[in-house]
Amino acid sequence: MAQTVKGQSWLAHFWKSALRAKTYNLDSTTHADNPEGLVRRLGPFDLVLLGIGASVGAGIFVVTGTVAREAGPGVTISFILAGAACVLNALCYAELSSRFPAVVGGAYLYAYSAFNELTAFLVFVQLMLDYHIGAASIARSLASYLVTILQLFPFLKENLPQWLGPGGMECFGGYLSINLLAPVLLALLTLILCQGVRESSAVNAIMTILKVTIVLLVIFAGAFEVDVSNWTPFAPNGFKAIVTGATVVFFAYVGFDAIANSAEECRKPKRDMPIGILVSLIACAALYIGVCLVLTGMLPYQSLGGDAPLAEAFSAKGLKFAVVLISVGAVAGLTTTLLVGLYVQSRLYFGLGRDGLLPSFFGKIHSKLRTPIHSQVWVGSVAGILAGLFNDSALSHILSVGTLEYIEPPGFSCPGAPLIPALSVFVNIFLFAQLHWEAWVRFIVLGIGAVIIYALYGQYHADPDLSTLQDTVLYQRAATSDDEPHILNA
Repeated sequence: MAQTVKGQSWLAHFWKSALRAKTYNLDSTTHADNPEGLVRRLGPFDLVLLGIGASVGAGIFVVTGTVAREAGPGVTISFILAGAACVLNALCYAELSSRFPAVVGGAYLYAYSAFNELTAFLVFVQLMLDYHIGAASIARSLASYLVTILQLFPFLKENLPQWLGPGGMECFGGYLSINLLAPVLLALLTLILCQGVRESSAVNAIMTILKVTIVLLVIFAGAFEVDVSNWTPFAPNGFKAIVTGATVVFFAYVGFDAIANSAEECRKPKRDMPIGILVSLIACAALYIGVCLVLTGMLPYQSLGGDAPLAEAFSAKGLKFAVVLISVGAVAGLTTTLLVGLYVQSRLYFGLGRDGLLPSFFGKIHSKLRTPIHSQVWVGSVAGILAGLFNDSALSHILSVGTLEYIEPPGFSCPGAPLIPALSVFVNIFLFAQLHWEAWVRFIVLGIGAVIIYALYGQYHADPDLSTLQDTVLYQRAATSDDEPHILNA
């Protein structure tokens, strides 16, 4: 590499590296007995639960009421519009995941293949800020919900230390807020994820089924308390408020990105990943719309928008049992959202470590557990530090970003191409335009930081053709009598 750089200017080498793209020949596969690699154990049901687990968190009990206060009963239309917009993205993701069935990376991988190396690295950095801060914030919220449940027991209510409480123990004039429960919860989930995809998928399945069951019970119980007169006027603040609400709730659907990052651990990715993406999105939309209809029917929209609008609605109707159910559902929802978020982060770090854009230890897989254990411990540690030191108000929020050259017939094709992909781009641009200026400042600052990191490290170590990393691009199905590991040749 040093000899290559010597004959050209640094800037010329930088642009040559930054503009190179990753190429795959998906027809070129060879059998191998290499025991290393991620194990393919996820089926369509696992992927659907993965998408629901990532999307439906405690927000279903909070965001619905918050948006309903501004949009009125028309919040139902907000979720329908946001769901329709997300379907456009999901259809594109479904085709992309089908075209890249053997490689982890999601949006980063798609950008690397469609555009270039620097663009892909920028996508990764923006995603990572969102995931790291999101994981820390969710961990703090999960700790708060657990403390709230513990406080239901009188002998615990008066004896819980401040560093376990919802606000944490403030230090340095409030700049830091110490909470030790959130890092402990992150450590437990990281330990589960390190054990293997089978174990973590089982935990996600149990918790997701629990929270979906609770949401359905809440919808069913609330349906008997609906007063249809509360649905009039349907859009008290006009259609603009409904559209604004759609831009807010759009991010409640973005769990399908988690499915795209599980490509290397899916048994039949060409068939199952599109199923997982689309079915989980439809299921989430149905749950959100059901909660919106019940919530706005139980109480006038003017009464909504508190910290726990759904719980308040059931309390007002004297249904105390539902309040407990909602708390349990919130804990289950936060647990799965956090679990899946940590899972996705580790696979992204694993992909970049393998590609050479990050240090190679991120791309290592444990010989027995078959998990990217270094990446997993890293993301858990970063989230643990953030969650232990900062409260929710200090942990800001931000967002993410992903046509490929035709190589082989995909397992799933986005219908209506190029209209639907073009419409998806338009919708995303519209949603970006609604962001607060602070989000754009963070975007620019992160972009500059990413370019610096790439210039100092990534351009010298990246291997877009995987010529030195082929042995680690191995994948294998869950053991069967007639299946054997395969290795993907770039």
